[in-house]
Amino acid sequence: MPRLTLKRQLLLACLLILLIPWAGLQFVLELDEALRDQAHEQLARQAQRLGRLLPAQPALRALPGPGQRVLYAQALDRPLYLDGYGDDWPSWDEDTDSAYDHPVSPSDPVQWRAGTNAQSLYLLVRVRQAPGRYFDPGRPDRPHAHIRLFLTLDGQALTREIRTPAPGPVVAAAGPGEPRGARVNGVWQATSQGYQVELQMPRPDLGTAVGFEIWHPHPDMADGYRVLGDMGHDAHQRLPRLLYPDTPLQQAIQPLLATGQRALLLDDHGWVMADTAAPLPEDETDFDALGPWQIVEQIALNGLRALLRHFQPDPVQLPEAAPRYRAAQWPDSGLVRHGDSESALVQTLTLETARGRPVTLVLEQSLKDILALSGDALGRVIVRSVLFVGLLVLILLGYASWLSWRITRLQRAVAATVDADGRLLRRMPDNHAGDELGELSRQFGVLVDNLHGYTDYLESFARRLSHELKTPVAVVRSSLENLRHDVPAAADSPYIARAGQATDRLSQILQGMSEAARLEKSFEQVEPEVFDLADVCHQATAAYQSLDPDHVIRYEGPQSGCRVTGSPELIVQLLDKLVDNARDFTPDGELIEVRLEEHGPDWHLEVFNAGPPLPEHLTSEIFSPFVSLREGPQDGHLGQGLQIVRLITEHHRGRVRARNVENPAGVVFDVTLPRSV
Repeated sequence: MPRLTLKRQLLLACLLILLIPWAGLQFVLELDEALRDQAHEQLARQAQRLGRLLPAQPALRALPGPGQRVLYAQALDRPLYLDGYGDDWPSWDEDTDSAYDHPVSPSDPVQWRAGTNAQSLYLLVRVRQAPGRYFDPGRPDRPHAHIRLFLTLDGQALTREIRTPAPGPVVAAAGPGEPRGARVNGVWQATSQGYQVELQMPRPDLGTAVGFEIWHPHPDMADGYRVLGDMGHDAHQRLPRLLYPDTPLQQAIQPLLATGQRALLLDDHGWVMADTAAPLPEDETDFDALGPWQIVEQIALNGLRALLRHFQPDPVQLPEAAPRYRAAQWPDSGLVRHGDSESALVQTLTLETARGRPVTLVLEQSLKDILALSGDALGRVIVRSVLFVGLLVLILLGYASWLSWRITRLQRAVAATVDADGRLLRRMPDNHAGDELGELSRQFGVLVDNLHGYTDYLESFARRLSHELKTPVAVVRSSLENLRHDVPAAADSPYIARAGQATDRLSQILQGMSEAARLEKSFEQVEPEVFDLADVCHQATAAYQSLDPDHVIRYEGPQSGCRVTGSPELIVQLLDKLVDNARDFTPDGELIEVRLEEHGPDWHLEVFNAGPPLPEHLTSEIFSPFVSLREGPQDGHLGQGLQIVRLITEHHRGRVRARNVENPAGVVFDVTLPRSV
């Protein structure tokens, strides 16, 4: 588990503070949902009110009856240039079929598109068959390609014939006995597959009969003609009825709309009869006039609105603007989106007209006001609280970092005053801070100074005690010697022998107490040199074997080439202590082995003895002073030998450890020394 530092604790506290804006965000989301539900209810009530008013409008009374065909003319926002091409028509594609009020087969030879403005009706007809024969003015009765146009103007049914001797401008000819007042003109253009005709005529009234037929010469027909297309007279001699967005109808709906609302009226085939809106005022925020804080606030508010959109239900995707919508595209209520615009609430209502043909009222409400109400009112509070909390978090983290740095510096200063042996190396640095950490640092300084004096006393105590006891011990020893010479009978007394043995043990204890202190002081006078560790170990091991015939002492390792920087005399002293310690614990006749091995950048000097295993809890403590595992009347051991081993090892920038081994069973003391380059 990671350590819970002060910085992490403050970070957790700051994260808990973030619950405040999170709770505010949850409230805003609930408010947004409540406002949308309320707006849905208001939109439904408004749709009901419009549904009661609209059936009385003249445009709905003029609708075609059930089952009657429709010729739909799309509303045009500008006059068209008559040239026989469709490139200036809205949403016209030269490679696709036009839209009918029923599906069109791709193989149909006739496509068309109608459009209207306040004065004129435009018709663009594309025929994908060769005309066969053009009109011959010298032989007018000869079958030729032409278009028959059927209009109803001022309650009078008219027929106009569009024919031409060659591609170019055309003017429709009136039928026999018909008035010539309704002028129809246009342009006839030849294409690679047939021809196109673009016509302009006076706009007939909504719901009146309008149609056209394409006549081509055909020798197999009785009258010499074949009729293409189906927008003329059907089997019951009925023409399609003209349908287009009605401006008076839109003007009647527009005042009934609230700001941000849009109303569409669709016939039973989805053709748009009215499309009007009460747009929202443009956002006139001038970022150049805002201050830095206001700019940050506006950016944050926009982000909050985007977050609200993210949590809203997915809207139904619809075209940006179309003359016709499929009935299945519109949900009864919910959210819709036109193209890349903002989502809007929608409510649909089916109306019955006087002619029996149903129409659909689609009422939309922009969510921008709702987003502004739920996002701006509390959004500003949330945004400001988030910014404030963010700034507070940064300040707290900065303060925590500064406080953690001060504590870490105090920790390092305390750690630097004590070495691995617990000796005090230096005083605490002065700290003049007036807070609690400054006072704590000064208290540590006082404590370190007191410990330093106490440690100096303890370190000098052994030397002074050894110095002071040497003279009495020497007097006792000399007195015992004199007693043996002066009183020969007393020399054989066991009491004299015991006193002599005790005196010798006391001398060894005093010598061990001062040996470690003398060794540390001698390090300052030692000049490091490069020597062969293998040669030192080999010669020292041979000397140990000659002095101790009761044990098997041998060396395993290279004979030369093991370069180490340091003092060979100190290494010999280290080996003396390790081998002497091994002899104390190894039974007679058993093995003591000195090994030297290379491990990467280090030499491993190991001393193995076949003695009893070490207790696991003491494998790291036996190198401390006054720790000994000897039992019984040993000759004055206070555990100083292995401490000297550790001091010499650390002087050579190495490390020492002890471990038990199983094959062969025994104990290994491992001294790691860095190799000399």
